[in-house]
Amino acid sequence: MTTHATEPRHDRRPDSGQARGRGTGSRVLLVSVTALVACATGVAGTLLLQRTTAPDTSAVDAQAAGLAEDLRKELNAGFYSGGGTYGGQFTEGTLVARVETHGGALLSAGTAQDGPGGTVHTAEVMLGLVPPGTGTVAANAYPVRCHRYTFGVGTYSVKQSATPCPATRTDGRPGSLAAQMGVLLTRQPTGPNAYRQTATSGYAHTPQGALGFLKDKHLVTAGDTVNAVSGTADGDGVYVLALRINGACQYLRMDSAPTSSRLIPLWTAPADEQEPCTVKRAVAAAGLYGIDPAKAG
Repeated sequence: MTTHATEPRHDRRPDSGQARGRGTGSRVLLVSVTALVACATGVAGTLLLQRTTAPDTSAVDAQAAGLAEDLRKELNAGFYSGGGTYGGQFTEGTLVARVETHGGALLSAGTAQDGPGGTVHTAEVMLGLVPPGTGTVAANAYPVRCHRYTFGVGTYSVKQSATPCPATRTDGRPGSLAAQMGVLLTRQPTGPNAYRQTATSGYAHTPQGALGFLKDKHLVTAGDTVNAVSGTADGDGVYVLALRINGACQYLRMDSAPTSSRLIPLWTAPADEQEPCTVKRAVAAAGLYGIDPAKAG
């Protein structure tokens, strides 16, 4: 199903051989000393230049710390956090929205069992794609950096660490990964309410119902091209779709439960899932990270 939504960013000669010998020796000594001094000066100058011109990563590092803090708030106990959740009643959609708020893109996400300690979620992100919203940051002082986040249940489970950015694109094509992520960000839905908490109840769990929801909630506009790839029921009144909006893979989670209004239903698939864009991966991404025991009764 392909459709455009219909509703409404570079000299003197020496006198003797003996004199020539002494003169030559002096010149050799002078050249040697000069070379050593120049070499030492060059090394020192290079080190000084590196120190004075090295990128200032404080701005993007602050965004990384802010993302970690956002995750801690999501994992806080509801009765302590003023409406937050414990164990994270949020999905990958919430994670993507948080990453994009801090100027980045989600490279990959995964979940693994950590023995008796329970489930551990991981997220690899690239930050530095979009400068902070406050103030102006020079381009050479705002480098792209990658971070890895892990979290389980509770605020103190969130761990953050810097990690080298991948050297290649996630789709195997030649070019820069940062450039790939930049293009991905430009292909997001243009609707003013994209990536917001929105209830999906009342819409048919079909591709046509999904398109109607996207249009009615202004998650897409007339300028967006929507291609539904596939959808499937996921139990407990949940319907999940993998679709493309403006060529970028998006996941849509439709939930008939009243609490679904606290979830972000539409989000950009991680970079390493952009090419396959399968409903199987969408279902895995749509699972809740947890439920606040206080709200679960």
